[in-house]
Amino acid sequence: MGKKKWISAALAAVLSVSALAGIKPVKASAETDVKAIVENMSVDEKIGQMLMPDFRNWKKEGESTATGFTVMNDEVGGIIQKYHLGGVILFAENVVGTEQTARLTDGLQQASPDIPLFITIDQEGGIVTRLQTGTNLPGNMALGAARSEKYAYQTGEIVGKELSSLGVNVNFGPSVDVNNNPGNPVIGVRSFSSNPELVSKLGIQTIKGLQSQNMAATTKHFPGHGDTATDSHYGLPIVTHDKERLRAVELAPFQKAIDEGVDMVMTAHVQFPAFDDTTYISKKDGQEILVPATLSKKVLTGLLREEMGFNGVIITDALNMKAIADNFGQEEAVVLALKSGVDIALMPAQVNSLDMEQNLASVFNAVKEAISEGELPIEQVNASVERILTLKEKRGILTPDSTPIEEKVENALEVVGNKDHLKKEKKMAEDAVTLLKNEDKTLPFKPKKGEKVLVLAPFADQVEAMTRSIKELKGKKKDVEVSGYAFSGKTFGPETAAMIDKADYVITGSYVVKNDPAVNDGVIDDSVQDSSKWATAFPRAVMKDAQSKGKDFVLMSMRNPYDAANFEEAKAVMAVYGFKGYSNGAYRQPNIPAGIRTIFGESNPKGKLPVDIPSVTNPEETLYPFGYGLDIRSGKQLK
Repeated sequence: MGKKKWISAALAAVLSVSALAGIKPVKASAETDVKAIVENMSVDEKIGQMLMPDFRNWKKEGESTATGFTVMNDEVGGIIQKYHLGGVILFAENVVGTEQTARLTDGLQQASPDIPLFITIDQEGGIVTRLQTGTNLPGNMALGAARSEKYAYQTGEIVGKELSSLGVNVNFGPSVDVNNNPGNPVIGVRSFSSNPELVSKLGIQTIKGLQSQNMAATTKHFPGHGDTATDSHYGLPIVTHDKERLRAVELAPFQKAIDEGVDMVMTAHVQFPAFDDTTYISKKDGQEILVPATLSKKVLTGLLREEMGFNGVIITDALNMKAIADNFGQEEAVVLALKSGVDIALMPAQVNSLDMEQNLASVFNAVKEAISEGELPIEQVNASVERILTLKEKRGILTPDSTPIEEKVENALEVVGNKDHLKKEKKMAEDAVTLLKNEDKTLPFKPKKGEKVLVLAPFADQVEAMTRSIKELKGKKKDVEVSGYAFSGKTFGPETAAMIDKADYVITGSYVVKNDPAVNDGVIDDSVQDSSKWATAFPRAVMKDAQSKGKDFVLMSMRNPYDAANFEEAKAVMAVYGFKGYSNGAYRQPNIPAGIRTIFGESNPKGKLPVDIPSVTNPEETLYPFGYGLDIRSGKQLK
């Protein structure tokens, strides 16, 4: 009997009992339906629910290369059916247009007629967005700077509306990592703040906004990726704090989210020896390594389930990331994760053609063997599948959407990236802009007709966003001449100095993921001009040259605000918390335009730092403290 029939049978049983009792029929409880379904599932069907691959790219038979998988085909449909997959994750390569995405998700669901799929995506807002036609939003750290729970809720609501209209039912967000390491190469502005209380408040509101649209929300990366100096896409990070500190800081936002009913928790490929100091021998180099949280029963079952009381779905971060793949191998990693208490293994094997199907088959068979040998108890598998199906029931996924595809497309075109969403996005970004310095009332710029503005930023899309934003300004400001220059990988020289000579105003965007200036004896060494230091050396050279020539200069920190510390000598410095510029006919984030409007006096910055910014030359000192932000008119600290 198919799963739809099991669902129908379970519903019928409840409804008939209700009728006999003379009471109004009620919808069957998730528990009643789910238990009936799970009891009648084969082992293969259960395993399928616990695996969530991506089909990011696909190479059809007869084609030479894999390209973005954007249109449903029988090959992918066959794999979904053969392995009884419970869900798939989408990436930017899959979601290039609104109508296209709605048709793709509809096709994916048709390939799983018995139990509908989790269709998932990382639409965090800010620098991690996948939808190429959606509302991008300013991102978590911008929300932290705006200090607005309302904006956090609106963010979740907007993301939830847009994803739901497209047929996506799970969002892998929000990140509730507490970013208290300025050198963190992977989280940064994806975090709301370094303050666990602020992270908790904004995280909960984002979750509520998502869930208001019946979108399953996911907190990540448990137990916390904020205080790491290694990107787990490339290596295995470690957090060495003791349990007391971890509970007070890293774990606090997760506990609050669990208490408020978050649907999923995503694991971190990070070592937490305070909770588990078990060691493994790395397949990469034979060295002894500590178990990462993703593969730790003490962390996932002992801490997350038993101590913190999480009863929802645990999903791994992508298992193809080097922190896991290099050290544990494909099959062993999946089995270890499931044994540790994970419900869903995300991206367990790369499959981008029928020729690569064997990768998925190998993982599937490894899990099946672990079950048959008692290594992975069937009771644990049943509990995982119950949790998965309970969430599908809770979010309305088990009841297939019978809306005709043409209606779905029409609705999606009205919802995704609509004017109301863009208006709210603009307001959020403007209120997040944080003014850190404004000596001699450098800002706002008040150019006269015919005066020249020079814009410099690392990448062409950022330069384009700045120049376009200036040209969109109102009134007399539109009459200025604007020129731009992208400086990624370049050294400062006579060509740039000549541009500055001709300019009246200079705006420089700084994009530093992790501060790495040359510092000698507590002083930034500006003589170091090799290309590896371009991210700090070039904008510093522009700053010094422009200010020495009496030009009005402002430094716009476009990513992690910590890079503002490289420009202590600048007279005007601001942080906007987002670096994506203008490309493919659209602004990819609202942050840079919001910064430009502030520079020219069309909006007043209201942001306050959501993190401490330490000095570059003396890291033990705080240059700009948490909560710092200036009023552009009075020059005084915002209250």
